[in-house]
Amino acid sequence: MTERLDHMHQVPALTQKLTELTLALKKGGVEETILSLVEMRASQLNGCAFCLDMHVKQAKLHGERELRMHHVAIWHESTLFSDRERAALTWTEALTRLSPHGVSDDVFAEARAQFSEDELVYLTYMVMVINAWNRASIAFQSVPGSQDKAFGLDKAGLS
Repeated sequence: MTERLDHMHQVPALTQKLTELTLALKKGGVEETILSLVEMRASQLNGCAFCLDMHVKQAKLHGERELRMHHVAIWHESTLFSDRERAALTWTEALTRLSPHGVSDDVFAEARAQFSEDELVYLTYMVMVINAWNRASIAFQSVPGSQDKAFGLDKAGLS
């Protein structure tokens, strides 16, 4: 196997800018719980082990219930998510796996019914950002758990 780059340290200015955008989005008014669900679901869809590992640990540290985290993969069938959370997960899936026809009017209407105009923009950008992080982590094969201590995720008790 070819050794990959540590993209976060190779060009730290880019990592810093993406981190700044991520932090700005988290202050945009959409609940932290929903943003965590978005990060977990997009990471599942993209097969990004590094990001899924990180966001599960972050969610636990922020008080998310473990059963709900297990149910993110089966959220369509689960009764553990509110209408607002379901709309965010639907939006996440539509933007992460864009169809050849884009996002349907029905999916947009569902999201629009649950989120204000500003919130929907913040939510959209959060989906964009987690997809960017996923792509970098997959491209450079970031090792799940390798940054736990640096990010304070070792406190989650999940290793």
